[in-house]
Amino acid sequence: MIETRTTTHDAVEDPRNRDIRIYVNGEIVPRDEAKVSVYDSGFLLGDGMWEGLRLDRGHWVFFDEHMDRLFESCKAVSLDIGMDRAGLLDALNATAAANDMESDVHCRLMVTRGRKAKPFQHPSLSRSGPTVVIILEHSKPASGLSQQGIRLATVPQVRGLPHSQDPKLNSHSKLNCVIACLQAEQAGADEGLMLDPHGFVNTTNACNFFIVRRGEVWTSTGDYCMNGVTRGKVIQLCREKNIPVFEKNFSLLECMGAEEAFLTGSFGGLTPVAEIDGKAVGNGNLPGEITVSLQTAYRTLISSHIEKGNFPASKTKR
Repeated sequence: MIETRTTTHDAVEDPRNRDIRIYVNGEIVPRDEAKVSVYDSGFLLGDGMWEGLRLDRGHWVFFDEHMDRLFESCKAVSLDIGMDRAGLLDALNATAAANDMESDVHCRLMVTRGRKAKPFQHPSLSRSGPTVVIILEHSKPASGLSQQGIRLATVPQVRGLPHSQDPKLNSHSKLNCVIACLQAEQAGADEGLMLDPHGFVNTTNACNFFIVRRGEVWTSTGDYCMNGVTRGKVIQLCREKNIPVFEKNFSLLECMGAEEAFLTGSFGGLTPVAEIDGKAVGNGNLPGEITVSLQTAYRTLISSHIEKGNFPASKTKR
C-alpha cells in the first residue's frame, strides 16, 4: 500500500483544470495543444525564471513584489523577457479572461531564454527570443492542512552558496530542491527541511520556514533561501502586531524546542508544521496561537489591499 503524502501545494481536485487554456508566446491555446520545443533552453538546461502568483477576487495578489523579483532575477542572468510589466499584466489578464477565472486561481508564469539553434549550453545559441508561458489553474488549498500540518524531515541536501547558484534566483533549475524533496519522501516525510552551508536551519524544498519560541518568531537570515513574497509579508505583519521577529541563524536543536512552526508561500499562505524528524512540534495542537493570529492577519492584509484597489484587477468581470 502506498502511503499518501501531504504537501504545501495540495489543492482541492477541480475537473475544470482539464479544459484550461494556456498562454504560450502570445497565443492562448487549449491545454492539450500547449507545447514548447524540445530545443527550448528551459527544457534543455533549466535556463529560465518563474513566478507563482494568486488571483483573488479578480486581483493579482502582490503583483508588484512578484514583478520586482522576476525582473531582478532575469536581469541578473541577462534574460530579456521581451515585455514590460504592463505587457505581462495584459498577458495574465488575457489568460484569466480566456478561462473565465476570478478567484482561487494559481498562476505559474514562466520565462525561458527561448529555443536554441543547437542543443548545447551557450546562451548565444538561444536565437528565437524568450519563451513565455502562463498556466492558470483553479487551485484552492486542500482543507484540513491547518489541522493536519506538514511533516518535515531534515535532509542531507543543503542550500547552495550565492557564488555557485544563488538560491534567491527563482530559476527553472530546481534539481537541488527536487533532490531534497526525494530525500524527505524516502524518510517518510512530506517535505525536506534544508540546512544552509554552515549547518543552520534554512528553508524547506518548497517554502520558507519559521519557528515560534517563547513568543518570538524566528526565520533564517535569508542569505541562502528564496526571499519569498509571503515570507516578507509575514515578517512585516509581525512587526505591525508587535510580535518579536528575528531573521537569524538557528540550529535544528532550537527547532525541537519550538512551540510552533509554520511554512509560508504564495499558494498556501501560512501552513503549520506538525512534526520535524518524527517529533511533534510543541504540544501537537495545530495550528498554534501565533500561527492562527498571523494567518488571520495575512488574509486581512490581502483583503484590505483588494478593497483599496492596490492590486491590479484581472478585468475578467463582464
